[in-house]
Amino acid sequence: MPAVNLDKLVQKLDKSVRELGESRSFAKAGKLPRLFDVARRVLLQPGGCEAIEARARELEDAGVFAGTDWAEPSILLPALTPHSLQSLNADTVVIEALSELRLLAVARGSYTHPTVSAEQAHHYLTQVLAINLGLLFGMTGEAERAQGRLARISHSLVQYVARHIGYENVIDSLIDEIWRILEQRPIRVSDVRRMITQIAICRADPNVDLGTAGRGADRLISSLYGPSRACGEDPGTQVYQQRLESMDAGALQNEATGLARSMHDTGLVSPYHAVFVRFVREDHDALLTEALGLSSTGRDCLLCYRELVHALIDTSVFPETAQGLYGLTLMLERGILYQPPVAPALWRQVRLSLCPQARERLQLAYGYAPGPLAWLTQGVLSVLGQPLGVGQGNNPTCQSARALSMWAYNDPDYLLQMVAWAARDNEIIMHFEGQPVSSLQSVGGVASEVSLDLDPVSLVVVPHLDRIYAEMGRRCSDRAGDPHKWVNPEFHGWSSGRGFAINVDVATGKLIDLDGFIRHFYASYHPYYNGNQPLIHPQPAGIAVTDSAARFIGWHAITILRVALDPEHRMRVYFFNPNNDSGQNWGDGVQVSTAGHGEHFGESSLPFEQFTSRLYIYHYDPLERGEPAEVHDEELLSVMQGIYRSWGADRLPSEMLQAESPSTDK
Repeated sequence: MPAVNLDKLVQKLDKSVRELGESRSFAKAGKLPRLFDVARRVLLQPGGCEAIEARARELEDAGVFAGTDWAEPSILLPALTPHSLQSLNADTVVIEALSELRLLAVARGSYTHPTVSAEQAHHYLTQVLAINLGLLFGMTGEAERAQGRLARISHSLVQYVARHIGYENVIDSLIDEIWRILEQRPIRVSDVRRMITQIAICRADPNVDLGTAGRGADRLISSLYGPSRACGEDPGTQVYQQRLESMDAGALQNEATGLARSMHDTGLVSPYHAVFVRFVREDHDALLTEALGLSSTGRDCLLCYRELVHALIDTSVFPETAQGLYGLTLMLERGILYQPPVAPALWRQVRLSLCPQARERLQLAYGYAPGPLAWLTQGVLSVLGQPLGVGQGNNPTCQSARALSMWAYNDPDYLLQMVAWAARDNEIIMHFEGQPVSSLQSVGGVASEVSLDLDPVSLVVVPHLDRIYAEMGRRCSDRAGDPHKWVNPEFHGWSSGRGFAINVDVATGKLIDLDGFIRHFYASYHPYYNGNQPLIHPQPAGIAVTDSAARFIGWHAITILRVALDPEHRMRVYFFNPNNDSGQNWGDGVQVSTAGHGEHFGESSLPFEQFTSRLYIYHYDPLERGEPAEVHDEELLSVMQGIYRSWGADRLPSEMLQAESPSTDK
């Protein structure tokens, strides 16, 4: 083949950029295919990334990004880049590469961008590299193989960016991201385990030079591959079992303490921990207590229900399902076994006969060893121990995930009944206003298909709940108003408030009665306005989710857990968000916190007025009302302006638009 001349390709690129820049806006779309084709050919050549970076300003000024998701770089999300870089569509890969090289030019100071600083660009690219670590170190998979030659662009791009950003920043940023996720204590930690494994592989590979980077990963790597002295060099579970058999009492005690410390420190459980627990569970109750790191509360619960705990371990604790030990520990610490129905329901769980449908879903998601009952029981322990760790996965099923969390938090025996019905009978029957609603007879759910990226309980139960929730909505679709008013209390249970407030007119989508909505929320939930009454039961609520530019994305189901002063004596709402990662930037200064402001594991929080500015639905007890009239006008105005500047910007009713526009100046 004749050699490709990069200079000639660059000349063609410059010509395409000039033609695009000189064309009218309506004609630009016709010029882009040729430009993208030439840019693709440039990027495939050595030196191609450098040539594109040098033309970053010209490319943007010409309108390459206009009208696309890449048009505003200040709100780009690093988490979406793997999808673009691994796309089978050449134009998607190319425009992602152009965008990253644009930000690299900004980060290096050769392009002063009007909306992104050099520091912001550097931080963004660091996150991109951390998320695409496998691509950076050549760990290719099916996605890259399916891409063919396009994968060369993605690979050379991240290599080029990393050379200028620095490998040290990549690994260290990834470690920070892992710790941030672990602080939320999710149940499903397979992605985190994969990231830690990637770091461990990179550190062990003599061909990968990380310099001083990754030193902070030691605790993470050891939590999976060497949490105690006897398994520090990751000898394998069979060798570890042999070592346990030859240990004296003192050595076993040290192992138990080390394993428990590692588990509680990170929220991750090593396969070695499962081997140890199975080894000591029969004759060493004291060592089992130490291995779980139990307090006096958990220890008393274990001793009272010793046979049940042993049965749960025998059924569900294996090296593959070791993560369930953390759930078992926290379940014992919660003391919920003392609730009369819970222990008998767990005895039913360990003997449950699974229907073929549940068995198949569990095997598709988790494999065949250990068996599906082991995975499901592990999931039950995790949900009962970590009710705020439930996630919806890549599914539009936030209502069902919220329900599972609420029941595990507040009504664990009801949750166990739901699991039994779904897993054994392949049917759940709930009631809506006295009439039965069957998951088998319902037409369909909110999600056309529930994906497999869920914890075992959600995997089995959510498809049923999703269909029931949708059917309840269909049964009140002819009523005036929002169907959540009737569906939420029937679906979530008696503890959900029968009072209902909404600030959006369902028919028009416009804002309604903001004043009354906000005053009533303060009166129902804010301790200064409700007689200092703490929230008794978690309550379902709906928020208007916005992006980092405060633009409306969609409606989302959450649970209000409590309202309290944070360590800085600012009133905050602590809530559960089932969207897998609750630390989000909702724009206009609204940054959701998951740690550092008095949050318990799994909680999200916002200052009260900021939370209210994103709230559009809540429930309350109509018999327990505060004094709405006492809410200060300045607080009311602060919340309203937060709504007007974000998701309510294009929802102003016509009478407000005709009058003077509301001020949005702080």
